[in-house]
Amino acid sequence: MKIHGWGNFPFVDSEVKYSSDYSKIQDYILKQNQVIPSGLFRSYGDSALAEHTFSSLRLKRFLKFDLENGVLATEAGVSFAEINEVTIPQGWFLPVTPGTKFVTVGGAIASDVHGKNHHKSGTFGEFVNRFKLMLSDGSILNCSKLENPELYHATIGGMGLTGIILEAEFNLQKIRTSVIEQKTLKIRNLDELLAKFEEFSDFTYSVSWFDTSAHGKNAGRALLYLGEHSKSNEFNLDYKSKGKLIDLPFNFPNFSTNSAFLNLANKAYFAKEFKREKNFTTNFDTFYYPLDAIHNWNRVYGKRGFAQYQFVIPFENAAENLKKVLSVIEKYGQTSFVTVLKVFGESNENYLSFPKKGYTLAMDFPISRKSLEMFDMLDKIIASADGRLYLTKDSRMSAEFFQAGYPNLYKFREIKSKYDPNNKFNSLQSIRLGI
Repeated sequence: MKIHGWGNFPFVDSEVKYSSDYSKIQDYILKQNQVIPSGLFRSYGDSALAEHTFSSLRLKRFLKFDLENGVLATEAGVSFAEINEVTIPQGWFLPVTPGTKFVTVGGAIASDVHGKNHHKSGTFGEFVNRFKLMLSDGSILNCSKLENPELYHATIGGMGLTGIILEAEFNLQKIRTSVIEQKTLKIRNLDELLAKFEEFSDFTYSVSWFDTSAHGKNAGRALLYLGEHSKSNEFNLDYKSKGKLIDLPFNFPNFSTNSAFLNLANKAYFAKEFKREKNFTTNFDTFYYPLDAIHNWNRVYGKRGFAQYQFVIPFENAAENLKKVLSVIEKYGQTSFVTVLKVFGESNENYLSFPKKGYTLAMDFPISRKSLEMFDMLDKIIASADGRLYLTKDSRMSAEFFQAGYPNLYKFREIKSKYDPNNKFNSLQSIRLGI
């Protein structure tokens, strides 16, 4: 069957295997020369694409829920959406969640996903106590910080290249209500935005939508969203996922994402907020997962697909480097609508984990000759700023740029070679990048 990541680029013909039987999974792995695990295909590029793919989507069991201590164990194919349905009414919530709830536990570990609270809580992997991993020889190992620790740190953020995660145990955070107290600030330019991030750094959650269509004195104007879990007795723990409210059953025509249209969309989105500051309460889905309300929203970019370019750069000279990025985007006449700027805290011990202290900016661009040329120019800016790109979003960066940005790659390679000596677990991305 034809499979692809969330960016609809690239496509690959793949044999996809589904099973919930560990012995059958073992038999399948032993028969393949190369294979990559997959989940809900929410990684954007080619990190979960290969000629042979094992899907975790039948590994759906909840194994343990310690209500007193907030410890949950599930199989790898359970989604964050399914977890929320079970845990939120009991007063527990995911400690870290990305901008979509339609990711699996296995995928979240493999990508070491981050959220709007990295500066406070780090990545999801930092809350994973242990997991079971099937290796290339079919054996199953328990991995934790104390048991097989090198494999534990290689697998979290390791993009499925060490083996197949079968099940995992992780900690949740205690909540009193299913409501978020939100503050929205309307920001005039990049310098003000960075200052506001610093001013409101004590907030648990912070994220900004960023207008790439604005230039000159308005460059970097944004809407900054801040949030805290409500502790008010006025609210309860009632939670019912809104699900997918709008369905896009077909790909939009390519002209719907030309720069003129996207410029208008950016201006309209910025103008929708009339006040400089707004304080209100909102539900979990609206705050954490706004795009999940649109099923298959990636089809807006048409058949040619799109790439999300997400990088992190250190705080030092961040304003200068972000302005260089905006200048290149303007030069190439490109515009992103889904544009998100966040703050990262300290990096962790996982060898290929993406976040490190600084700012991360994620932008979506339709695939075209011009956008691919622009990405090459942006790579040079990010490399010179001691930054790097997120493997989960990548579909085109060079091996040289990747290797320069991930200084612990040599450690990862040593461990992969030890536990996967025949390099069985491979993706289009890992081959392209020489991982």
